[in-house]
Amino acid sequence: MNIYRKLTIFFFLLQTAINAQNYKQRLNSIDVQNYKLNITVNDSTNLIYATANISVKFKQIAKQFYLDLATKDNSGKGMIVEAVFQNNDTILYTHNNNQLYIYPKKTTTDSTYTYTIKYRGIPKDGLIVSENLYGDRTFFGDNWPNRAHHWFPCVDHPSDKATVTYEITAPNHYQVIANGVLVEETNLNNLLNKYVWKTSVPIPTKVMVIGIANFAVQHIGLVHNVPVSTWVYPQTKELGFYDFKVAKKVLNWFIENIDEYPYSKLANVQSKTRFGGMENAGNIFYFEKSVTGKQEHEDLIAHEIAHQWFGNTASEIDWPHLWLSEGFATYFTDLYILETQGAEAFQKRMQQERTTVLNFYKRKQTPVIDLKTTNYMQLLNPNSYQKGAWVLHMLRKKLGDDLFWKGIKTYYKKYKFKNASTTQFKNVMANVSGKNLDSFFSQWLEKPGHPILKTNWIYAADKVRIIISQIQENGFDFPLDVELIYADGTTEIKRLNVTYKGAPYEISTKKEVVRINFDPNTWLLFEMVSN
Repeated sequence: MNIYRKLTIFFFLLQTAINAQNYKQRLNSIDVQNYKLNITVNDSTNLIYATANISVKFKQIAKQFYLDLATKDNSGKGMIVEAVFQNNDTILYTHNNNQLYIYPKKTTTDSTYTYTIKYRGIPKDGLIVSENLYGDRTFFGDNWPNRAHHWFPCVDHPSDKATVTYEITAPNHYQVIANGVLVEETNLNNLLNKYVWKTSVPIPTKVMVIGIANFAVQHIGLVHNVPVSTWVYPQTKELGFYDFKVAKKVLNWFIENIDEYPYSKLANVQSKTRFGGMENAGNIFYFEKSVTGKQEHEDLIAHEIAHQWFGNTASEIDWPHLWLSEGFATYFTDLYILETQGAEAFQKRMQQERTTVLNFYKRKQTPVIDLKTTNYMQLLNPNSYQKGAWVLHMLRKKLGDDLFWKGIKTYYKKYKFKNASTTQFKNVMANVSGKNLDSFFSQWLEKPGHPILKTNWIYAADKVRIIISQIQENGFDFPLDVELIYADGTTEIKRLNVTYKGAPYEISTKKEVVRINFDPNTWLLFEMVSN
């Protein structure tokens, strides 16, 4: 047994002993600055040949560190590492249990080191090699939440953002779309083309993707100097070009209401994503059948464009804070609908989203900030989307439009290209508004459930007496608007401040009240039960 083999075994045993290292400890020890991915695909097999140059900044001196990279399994899928280099010198590594441990020669905290990893394999996930609905071969990245490591070595977590360059070599009948800008397109020979895409700003791995397929591409113009394009299958060219035209209007609304667009382009792409839409930075992937020629997915397009600010640029610090991505994208889609389709359409959406939240709670009683669920796919639920949106909706009512929008813009600018927790978002909104928001955030985000109300009322002697009882386990404090409907056909809205214990409320009025509507303008997430 040679010395290299002995050292490899030693380091494998060392790796096994420290495999239980806390994920957060890794994030506190290294920071990936850049990924340069050279990937070759072909039509004869699903095998990819790749070289990754990964620039790492060390936050503390380390004798070893690891990257996420899928290992080859019994199905034959996964990656095989052929060599790891530092400054053209071979260095030791071990690759097991989807972790690539690298043992650098030297690390300091004042320099950035680049490691070259040569590998190959058939992606089991993350980079989906398959056929589209027309039987044409395609390659589409689909990384959310942490599936990027199935096709390139990385820190597969949203809090470690980096710039990325892709050098893609593919048969020349394909086109390639990716994050960033296209900086090179070279015809290598009669069979192969090389495409180089490069980002100038850091993004999380969940939205680092490539798409390789036969596309029809339409460049539909500039919005605030941002080029907007549509990439669809040639068979759906005219339908897709029509469907995605609306993206210019959507993008313009978000730029004018939030901040300048954070990326170099916006490409809307028909793809093989498993999701309805996947908000990949600068090139959004939509499900194949989203193309209908009827422009019936404007709200989906708005949702994914909203993510370019919230989720991609200002990102959640960890998965339990996913509502900072999905709740934001959901609610800012609602606000886009409010402006473009009017108050009636907006209220209808909020009522539908409220019903979705109430129905989900009957199945699963978890808070929005879910610290227990480790299957991240299960976090794609109404708590993260619709309830997160409702929290923002009630916060807007609590603060008023001016302070709400000022807080949102302040939050975005502070955490642009960074990561935030719910507490950090709360602190920004509290500082901007001058209000203590601890109780509000705690009851709506940290605890499961919502107010479940039983009510009674009576009108007598020029007074309306209303009894409101909360019957759910967790107590809530909230304002509740009540609409008094008088015998003469006129109406009036009064606000009650409801506490958990509840109390009788009394409203003086000289008109006879014949009916009461609770929350007439859809501002409260609550459930009403009959007596």
